[in-house]
Amino acid sequence: MKLIVKGRNIVVTDTLSIYAEEKIGRLSRYLSDGVHCDIELWMEKNPSQADNQVAEVTVYTKGPVIRAREASPDMYASIDLVAGKIERQVKKYRSKLVARHQPVHRDVIIGEGLQPADEGEEGSVEADISPRIVKTKRFMVKPMTPEEAALQLDLVGHDFFVFTNADSQETAVVYRRRDGDFGLIEPQR
Repeated sequence: MKLIVKGRNIVVTDTLSIYAEEKIGRLSRYLSDGVHCDIELWMEKNPSQADNQVAEVTVYTKGPVIRAREASPDMYASIDLVAGKIERQVKKYRSKLVARHQPVHRDVIIGEGLQPADEGEEGSVEADISPRIVKTKRFMVKPMTPEEAALQLDLVGHDFFVFTNADSQETAVVYRRRDGDFGLIEPQR
């Protein structure tokens, strides 16, 4: 696994870099060789924020991008927190990959014979532990500028808003960022 340690608004010392690489490097036992990982460390400039030492880890797998962010008053503590969080996420990702490639065993041993498991029966094996789509919404995607879409996002109070960009005629998404500003996602062809 390839690791890159970057700093924003701070100087990343050798000891801090080695510490981050050791903590996050433990993920390599769960991931394949083609994976690379960015570790970004920074200090928030807001003086009223006590947890201003931030560590963010982004793992680029062949499938999804896995990201975790933690903050605390101490950078080493932030690295420890984010290492635990990203490890849990990577383990969850790996278990879903393994579960996807193994057949589901739906029988429960009762007495000496095998009988099919009932869904509500105690001791039964859950068939599918992965998230599933439980609701589908359909709506008209209207052509508008990203600025108009951001205004609509404010009006509806959601986390994101899907629209057709009036300039490119492509479907795009505007979303609210943690810092309060907006982000724009556009397809790249």
